[in-house]
Amino acid sequence: MTNNYRIGMIVPSSNTTMETEIPAMLRAREEIRPERFTFHSSRMRMKKVTPEELTAMDNDSLRCAAELADARVDVMAYACLVAIMSQGLRYHTCAEPKLAQVAKEESGEDIPVLSSAGALTEALTHLGVKKIAVVTPYMKPLTETVCDYIAHEGFTVVDSLSLEVADNLEVGRLNPENLIEHVKKVDTSDADALVLSACVQMPSLPVLDTVQQQFDIPVLTASAATTWRILNRLGLDPVVPRAGALLAP
Repeated sequence: MTNNYRIGMIVPSSNTTMETEIPAMLRAREEIRPERFTFHSSRMRMKKVTPEELTAMDNDSLRCAAELADARVDVMAYACLVAIMSQGLRYHTCAEPKLAQVAKEESGEDIPVLSSAGALTEALTHLGVKKIAVVTPYMKPLTETVCDYIAHEGFTVVDSLSLEVADNLEVGRLNPENLIEHVKKVDTSDADALVLSACVQMPSLPVLDTVQQQFDIPVLTASAATTWRILNRLGLDPVVPRAGALLAP
């Protein structure tokens, strides 16, 4: 069996973090496991995190799946949590098979497809938690949409913090160090887990381990959950050093 894997990423055009943090986590994993990874992206146009742009972008995801199928990637990750969650409850259960079908039509192969939205809720289930606190970069109405989506999956959102940054490029420019202070504004006293960044565009990996050490509950991010799900879909040990409780070796 090969130790080399091609990771396909369906990415919003203004996203600058997905292709930074997920490769960084899988490179860190190479310190402790033999598998090696390459990364291949196709982009969907989106500049502002509004319902209208998110819907238009999601419609473009099928083209991205077809393009990545041309590269015969071993797995595809649709990396925009709120684009999925804003399309309706449990939309990831529709979007993932739809993208997989396009990939199969183009390649003749069964390519596993996952979304960061589905990965986050699956990771929370895996951790066995029920009550969570959430930090997002979104405007408050979109944060409410995200929290409602997560709640529909069987969790209780006990508190949330919205940083209210509408421009997606600016979200990618947020200083992750500020999350150390932001989490102090979130009530985690009744939470089983903390979602430090419910967005694969908001940088968080540089402080994920630091914040995890400050909490007795699991701390995870949308990017860490996506990485966890990528490894699971490839049948690989889902461990990454310094990436929070979900991926702890």
